[in-house]
Amino acid sequence: MMLQFLVAMLVSLVSIGLHALMTVVAIDIARRAGLRHPARPRSHLMGVMMATAVVLMIAHMLEVFVWAATYAIIGVAAAEQGLLYFAFVNYTTLGYGDITPVREWRLIGPLTAMNGVLLFGWSAAVLFEVLRKTLDHFEAAKAPGFTRP
Repeated sequence: MMLQFLVAMLVSLVSIGLHALMTVVAIDIARRAGLRHPARPRSHLMGVMMATAVVLMIAHMLEVFVWAATYAIIGVAAAEQGLLYFAFVNYTTLGYGDITPVREWRLIGPLTAMNGVLLFGWSAAVLFEVLRKTLDHFEAAKAPGFTRP
């Protein structure tokens, strides 16, 4: 059981590091885009939010790939069962249950889900903060035609 916790902790740390890196990228993109004074601020805001969301989704997909690779290395389930699919089901807490891990690794699914929930919450917080900062910037710049929704 301790091996499962150790592996999950190491993979979670890699996922968290990846998420931190992609968060920095997302915030940098949002900050650069948010500093502009666009003629159409509503469309610009939509673009900033969409770009931020896409970067965060890429982060989540990369993190799922890390979990799937780990599953393959440690032999959680037979590769022909679809380890990437299994990682997505666990990470997103969907939990179909159509693929189950071998008995020795049965805690890896819930530990993967715990990592996914944490990082989805982080992403939601980043999206909210980007929205808030961009709206604040538009208000401060008194963008023509823009009123806070």
